[in-house]
Amino acid sequence: MSLADLCTPQTFGSLALAGAEILSIDATVVLNHTPTPGPGQPPVETHLDFCNATVSYTHPGQGDSIVVEAWLPAAESWNKRLQAVGGAGYVAGRLPYSYAAMDAAVAGGYVTVTTDAGLGDASDAGPWGLVSEGNVNLYNLQNLASVSLNDQAIIAKSLIRSFYDKAPEYSYWNGCSQGGRQGLMLAQRYPDAYDGIMAGAPTLYWTELVSSIQWPQQVMNVLGWFPRGCEIDALIAAAVAECDLLDGVEDGIIGEIDACLERVDPFRLVGSSIPCEQAGGNDVEISEAAAIVVNATWNGWRSQDGMYSWYGIPPGADVSGNGPTTYGVPGVAATSCEEGTCVAAPNVLGTQWLQLFVEKDSTLDMLSLTHEKFDTLVHASGQMYRSTISTVDPDLSRFRDAGGKMVTFHGLADSLIPPQGTERYYNEVWDLLPDVHDFYRYFEAPGLGHCFGGRSAPPAGLFDQLRAWVENGTAPEQTPARITDLEGDQQDRILCPYPKKGKFNKKCGRAGDAKCWGCVTVGRGGPESPHRHGRMCGP
Repeated sequence: MSLADLCTPQTFGSLALAGAEILSIDATVVLNHTPTPGPGQPPVETHLDFCNATVSYTHPGQGDSIVVEAWLPAAESWNKRLQAVGGAGYVAGRLPYSYAAMDAAVAGGYVTVTTDAGLGDASDAGPWGLVSEGNVNLYNLQNLASVSLNDQAIIAKSLIRSFYDKAPEYSYWNGCSQGGRQGLMLAQRYPDAYDGIMAGAPTLYWTELVSSIQWPQQVMNVLGWFPRGCEIDALIAAAVAECDLLDGVEDGIIGEIDACLERVDPFRLVGSSIPCEQAGGNDVEISEAAAIVVNATWNGWRSQDGMYSWYGIPPGADVSGNGPTTYGVPGVAATSCEEGTCVAAPNVLGTQWLQLFVEKDSTLDMLSLTHEKFDTLVHASGQMYRSTISTVDPDLSRFRDAGGKMVTFHGLADSLIPPQGTERYYNEVWDLLPDVHDFYRYFEAPGLGHCFGGRSAPPAGLFDQLRAWVENGTAPEQTPARITDLEGDQQDRILCPYPKKGKFNKKCGRAGDAKCWGCVTVGRGGPESPHRHGRMCGP
């Protein structure tokens, strides 16, 4: 049968989901679709034909309405595999980022699927976080956190069976940021949903993380002083210059976060004169406030009594949000300046979490929070929601026993999510399951920002390596990476599975030749340090 003959609601009429009521099934033939390139990607010349099957359903009694959208290529173009894609921020899916990922998936022959988790077209949690002031919409939060993810997998596989008269041979998850957290949630709570999971820069330890995203803004609020972005950028540039060679290669990339944090001191540059775009191109002096904010951003959130509470953003990351390749990721230490006056420019991930879900008050004035009140809110956040959304369970034994394989990558210049949290989680899994490397591998990516951006491109070949691991047992021992050096030239490198790191052999040739790089084991543990990846006491 042709694509048009099969792409009708009647084809999918047998769809059922336990605990849910199917409200509608729409099926539309899409012809000559031009894919939208992902961030930093060139235009795609391919034109695609597929069936768009969109399912609306509800969990009776919960008042939700969830949409799952699947794209199914013609039978002769299908590679017999499913690739589900994740979301970003407070959005579960069905956003431009998700659709770009779906474009790439269907162009590769996959059936691909996304879900809105019942949150509609909201770009943040404002429209759905509260059912009324003082009352959190827990069903919506639960759907975002976990429930919709398993529903998405079940519905997608049912649509595939109805459309092709056979189940997918293999099923994969592919996501970054919120999509990475969703991937980890699937491995932890729904271990049979997917054979392979790609979970980039995951928002692990959600209740600590999203609160700590607000930390640099909280520091500025207490100071009552909001530095210009140029001051923040100058301190970042100085850190890169001081720490660049710690990994043995001069390329504008900090590859050794811990060693850099022990070396850099932003207060040394207080009073230095720099040109400043936010001051009309005039010179300004780096203020003490800028050094205080940058120091707090790098070293992480500390409670009022000085206890180290969560990781900071790595030196070198674009925390002001002014960089040319941040792709719209707001800086955690961003300010907004007009006519010489600067004000707070907070990230909604942090503000909305504390306002809507913890304080349950959309009018909570973030500028007036004392340090004590901030600590109280963050503590309450963990008490109320850690088991709901934080994806911190290290017991992946059921995922392992189901034959699942997972890869995670995290940029060491991530401007939003500290990579130390991802390493911490991997270490916790390792402590519990000594065979973790047999089914789960983690790759640190020096120079990579949050999913995209920075001097490093995302590890584009890692998903195909995941597929090879799932389907023929070939575990990824390294993965290609491409960076842009200080002269603007592209260089080929490799990323290595933790605890290994890429090491340049100076006797081999030039740093831009991937053959001159090898993976060396650096171990884990060692002396306790507030900067030691994965080795600190959290709340």
